[in-house]
Amino acid sequence: MFEIYDSKAEVARALSGHLERWSAEEGFRSIALSGGSTPRVWFDLLAGEYKNRLPWQEFLLFWGDERCVPPEDSQSNYGMTRKHLLDSVPVESAHVFRIRGENPPAAEAQRYSMVLNEVLPKVHEIPQFDLVILGMGDDGHTASIFPHEMDLWGSESLCEVATHPESGQKRISLTGQVINNAKQVVFLVTGANKAAPLAEIRNKSLVSVQFPAAHVAPTSGRLLWLLDSAAASEKPH
Repeated sequence: MFEIYDSKAEVARALSGHLERWSAEEGFRSIALSGGSTPRVWFDLLAGEYKNRLPWQEFLLFWGDERCVPPEDSQSNYGMTRKHLLDSVPVESAHVFRIRGENPPAAEAQRYSMVLNEVLPKVHEIPQFDLVILGMGDDGHTASIFPHEMDLWGSESLCEVATHPESGQKRISLTGQVINNAKQVVFLVTGANKAAPLAEIRNKSLVSVQFPAAHVAPTSGRLLWLLDSAAASEKPH
């Protein structure tokens, strides 16, 4: 399902409304968060208008990926989330399961996999999130699975060490089996630079198979794309 809004702020507001309903009606509690500029806008909205409207003390918060940097680093997804959300809402510290970007990457991927196995319920023998939030890059990557490392998507591991194709920066990422095992997956995609790959994915073109984002297909059948008008500007055929 695709929902299109006029601005990044309206995309954030739409997701907030969905989360309020899912948490109340379906008991969604375990959430894998994403980094990026659109989640930052969403976090600011949650920290303000939704501070007293969600069951914060019951949420279990995880991350879909993380850069291998300390939490104080400006590139840390966790650090951004803490600044824009966690410091302002009553989330239990014991319910925040961050990826430790300061640890050796391979060891951290293994440790975080163990955390998922210990904390989350299993469905199809795979840890299951209630909700996974994803973004998409202009190269069609999602989480930290990039087109040049498509093999990581189908990994038998829950988490893998990925490498940014330009900077060479190491990242920890959930793999496809975990993402596609979630009860609900939501993409937040904004900006005109996403329009071309998004159109290929919406057309289910042969080109789109090179994009990791095109391989997101939760077994639950619940996949929601929240787009702004710029990202949706190239109409599917």
